[in-house]
Amino acid sequence: MSQQRILTILLNYRTPEMTLQAAEAALREMEELPGELLIIDNGSGDGSFDQIRAGAEARGWLDSGRLRLLASPVNGGFGAGMNIGIQAGLADGSAPEFYYLLNSDAFVQGETIRTLRDFLLEHPGAGLAGSYVRGTDGEPHRTAFRFPSIAGEFEASVRTGVFTRLLRPWVVAMEMPQGEVQVDWTAGASLMIRREVIEAVGGFDETFFLYFEETDLCRRAAREGWRTHYVPASEVAHIGSASTGMKGWRRTPHYWFDSRLHYFVKNHGRAYAAAATLARISGSLIYGLRRLIQTKPQADPPQFLHDLCLHSLRALFAPRRTPSSETRPPSPFAKEQK
Repeated sequence: MSQQRILTILLNYRTPEMTLQAAEAALREMEELPGELLIIDNGSGDGSFDQIRAGAEARGWLDSGRLRLLASPVNGGFGAGMNIGIQAGLADGSAPEFYYLLNSDAFVQGETIRTLRDFLLEHPGAGLAGSYVRGTDGEPHRTAFRFPSIAGEFEASVRTGVFTRLLRPWVVAMEMPQGEVQVDWTAGASLMIRREVIEAVGGFDETFFLYFEETDLCRRAAREGWRTHYVPASEVAHIGSASTGMKGWRRTPHYWFDSRLHYFVKNHGRAYAAAATLARISGSLIYGLRRLIQTKPQADPPQFLHDLCLHSLRALFAPRRTPSSETRPPSPFAKEQK
């Protein structure tokens, strides 16, 4: 326990070269920290695992004993992939004191990992700690958030200053904090989690394929008495949406709507989820009217409102969808390369 070991989990999905770059930055910092780096290929199916293994071997990483590779046979989503790493633990079969989750398109800067670990060590009630995230162009990314709510859904879609001011306590994306602050949830691109949190909540809910999974994790941790903090002294450079292509969405994928609905139903019930959707639709309609009158720019992906309404109607008559066992492989079935 005195070593305070860290298991850094780096999840790859069809970004092998970027994953190797992220691993190089993480390994550079972890040279002076107790622990290991575990790279998981999340069912890429494009030769990523072999490319990462070849790159790791060429750099001598596999001989160092600080890096392992795992390959999941299918892509069960972000939470499922991270759960494989969490369940795998350290090479000797033990669980680390801390899990550090890192995106394949996120590159640690300076002493990011040490800073997050030390923050949790110095604050016993803090269970999760996230980083200041900036783009590779230097632009800051918002990663300090409040939990989604009915009011927050309306504000996010109406995009009107007067409503933002009136609903400020419920605005999901917080103003960029200038210092360390307790938050409801923070992004999983660079996230340190205390082992006791995982033991209390059991890892990610794999019903979420992508999006809302870290929101749900932080909420469940809060219910167990663990705080989440934003720690800007830790920093990562983040490309963003490298695996999901979110920035270029022509249509919002169904799994985003599935995850949003599951989050609200799971945490608040179906009536609340319906009210949140109506709030989102109302805000979108108001903004759509403003676009007609004031030539405001399009803010959502094409046909977002149509897809949201259609998804909501289908949800009324269809049973709730959960990933099958084929999309959620248990970690013992993952193959390992040491």
